[in-house]
Amino acid sequence: MSTQSSKESSFLMQATILATAGILVRLVGFLYRLPMQSMLGDEGTGIYAQGYNIFLLFFVISSAGFPAAISKMVSTRIALKQYGNAHKVFKIALVMAGSAGFASMFMLFFGAEWLSNLVASPDAVYSIQALAPAAFIVAIMSVYRGYFQGMGNTVPTAVSQVFEQVLNAAFSIWLVYVLLDEGLAMAAAGGTAGSGIGAFAGLIIIIGIYKLQTKRIRKNIKKHKQYAENESAGSIAKELLFTAAPIIAGTAIFSITNLIDTKMVISILTDTGFSHTEALQLFGQLNGKYVVITTLPVAIATALAAAVIPSIAKSVALNDRTATKDKVDMALRLTMIISIPAAFGVGILANQILLFLFPNNPDGGILLQVGAASIIFLALSQIATGMLQGMGKLKVPALAALCGAIVKIPLNYFLIAIPEINVVGAVISTTVCYMIASFINLTVVYRTTNTRPDIINVFLKPTASAIVMGAISYVSYYTVYFIHPNNTLALIISIFLSVIAYFIFMIIIKGIKRKDLETMPMGHRIINLLDNLGIVYG
Repeated sequence: MSTQSSKESSFLMQATILATAGILVRLVGFLYRLPMQSMLGDEGTGIYAQGYNIFLLFFVISSAGFPAAISKMVSTRIALKQYGNAHKVFKIALVMAGSAGFASMFMLFFGAEWLSNLVASPDAVYSIQALAPAAFIVAIMSVYRGYFQGMGNTVPTAVSQVFEQVLNAAFSIWLVYVLLDEGLAMAAAGGTAGSGIGAFAGLIIIIGIYKLQTKRIRKNIKKHKQYAENESAGSIAKELLFTAAPIIAGTAIFSITNLIDTKMVISILTDTGFSHTEALQLFGQLNGKYVVITTLPVAIATALAAAVIPSIAKSVALNDRTATKDKVDMALRLTMIISIPAAFGVGILANQILLFLFPNNPDGGILLQVGAASIIFLALSQIATGMLQGMGKLKVPALAALCGAIVKIPLNYFLIAIPEINVVGAVISTTVCYMIASFINLTVVYRTTNTRPDIINVFLKPTASAIVMGAISYVSYYTVYFIHPNNTLALIISIFLSVIAYFIFMIIIKGIKRKDLETMPMGHRIINLLDNLGIVYG
């Protein structure tokens, strides 16, 4: 194998490690929300979501842009063998992120009452205060993760993410259970406190890994001293700020939009005749069911496709149009192979899924039925954002998010105010927001790469297969339920048959390609299985 091929393989391996960890983290995050939702109910989940949405804005400002910015700056310097400057980026980023994180923690803890009243969420004070330490912890952790990723080592990030989420899940569930007798507001705060405990564990893990790597880092700095250029702290801080700012802006726009959602949903619902408790319950269904369920397949799809993104930027830089088109199409194809059938499945079996996941509180199926399409557009927007960041087009995702938000907010106001639509209006406006953002992002991706979209393989084949899958899921569910009226049994059999049908139909129409499988976690095992079965695919 050539040196170039070896580097490319290593690059994809590191991205795959991070993708695998991302999938595991999202699965754990999804699973622990189920018992929490069961204990808190829709009303308690609404309080939890109010506090978390406020925290997310401060998290974005203090942390969201740093991993990608640090990774980019460090990898650039490592490529030039300037290990000393790369470490200098790390140290300056620690000061900047730590300061932003500390300020966020201070504002969240001492300004919790003002913040909660600002978005019409007076019940969320304890939840905001419980989350305050996490703002500082995650800010510091983001610097370590960005530094390791810039050095081409995704293992520390992957390990810390998994430890963080597992402890977050365990403590969130336990604290909700312990504090439930103190009222829903305190129980919701217990759930949010688990996030800080998990983040602290993740930080300890990644600092420990850094300490183990310190000797090697110093050795590299000393070994490549002749390549060192004495960059000033000011120039590094300025570059870091300008690199992170567009990423932060794009994410912050969505976070601000979520906060506006928080205020608008509660305020408009109460103004149109719903009680505060009813408004909280509907908001809880929106965030605890619709958001949690629809973002899971998006996270899995984009995590798989993310393995391809790093090499797209490289192909663009080399002006290799053929390789660029292949990689862009592959990333989008992987995303749609999962997202499109997920949207069909969630939309068709919405009520059945909620009854299975929340047997004591299955309300909210209409939100999934109406908003299932958002899975497709959110996935497209996120994967395109990753591509654009890799290509250096950092301002485009922020502009796309802003355009989506400009349309979403007035649409929200109009639709939620209609009593018959109520909270479903927020779902409709969210879907429209993602449609606009994904269209803008994808348009710029194709213009930047000077390629055209592969409509047939990226969109039409997964859609055709999903239609077949949807019909089979619907018929099989009601057939099994007619024979034996048990929702769990009928749903599991329906999902199993649907997945098999989708996969088979995709193979028949050559919608799945060998190189797609090669980029997936355990992809080579799937290839070997198909080869052993004598199945011919694209």
